[in-house]
Amino acid sequence: MKFIKTYLLITSLFASCYSFAQYTEVINSNRPGVSSSAFSVGTNVVQFEVGPYILNENHNLLKREDKSLGVDFAIRYGFLFPQLELNVAGTFQSTERVFTNTLQNEDSFSNFKTLTIGAKYLVYDPYKNAEDEKPNIRSWKANNTFKWKQLIPAVAVYAGANFDSKDNPFTAAGVEGFSPKVMLATQNNFSSGWVFVTNFILDRIGTDQSDFSYILTLTKSVTDQWVVFGETQGISSDFYADNLIRFGGAYLWSKNFQLDTALTFNTKDTPTVFGVTIGASYRLDFHKDKEAKDGTSAEEELERRLNKSRGKSKNKREKQNTDFND
Repeated sequence: MKFIKTYLLITSLFASCYSFAQYTEVINSNRPGVSSSAFSVGTNVVQFEVGPYILNENHNLLKREDKSLGVDFAIRYGFLFPQLELNVAGTFQSTERVFTNTLQNEDSFSNFKTLTIGAKYLVYDPYKNAEDEKPNIRSWKANNTFKWKQLIPAVAVYAGANFDSKDNPFTAAGVEGFSPKVMLATQNNFSSGWVFVTNFILDRIGTDQSDFSYILTLTKSVTDQWVVFGETQGISSDFYADNLIRFGGAYLWSKNFQLDTALTFNTKDTPTVFGVTIGASYRLDFHKDKEAKDGTSAEEELERRLNKSRGKSKNKREKQNTDFND
């Protein structure tokens, strides 16, 4: 009986988190991958995501080896509307470069590889009316089998601006100041804890380093606290092109705090890439449900609705028994 109660509450929570807003009872982080979810963090939620990393790059053609330490970060804020998120994101890196030819030249430099401010807006949400689809309390299979409508993704658009400092060693020559960035993000939430996210990005538009990239991320919830993921990222420009692969996982420490780790590598030698990231996500949750006018939390509201649903089921059974006895 306890299992059924827990199962109903979790299922109802999953269904209702979309009908209320983008807000979820547990932290919704873009980490440990680098793709962006189609959904925002929820109104009045401030979320911090950070990931220190080490990165080794060996370029066989140029005979050089880069050893780097860096950190990527993001600050996300749900603003005004459930669908809207403002964010600041970037990567700062310090690199020691050694040329492996006979001269053995060395160099070191550090700067922001990326620094972007922007806004993301959910334009289509197929899960908006998920609350109308009540869970089947008699069948676990019915609630976890594939449904064709799961192929319809949530869709979000992003617009932002990069800032690159003058003579940045991580950008093409002449790239400096502000430049536009746009993105299309989609997300499919499949049954049994599978989530598929895609990002299609145009970056530094109109500069000598105008990039097109795509990111495909597949995530699987193993337990209530553990998640694993695989990701591929393709980058194409006149300045740099690569295909990166990532694997890793995340651990939900509490409903507002997540830890994660990931490995990054590629399959070419111009350069070869190998990186290790350990990160964390934390949110300050000031969200209040508009439907909960008495100030109760979303979880309390869901429990109330669940109890109400149970009461209706009980009354229905009692009515059926009365009709039968008559």
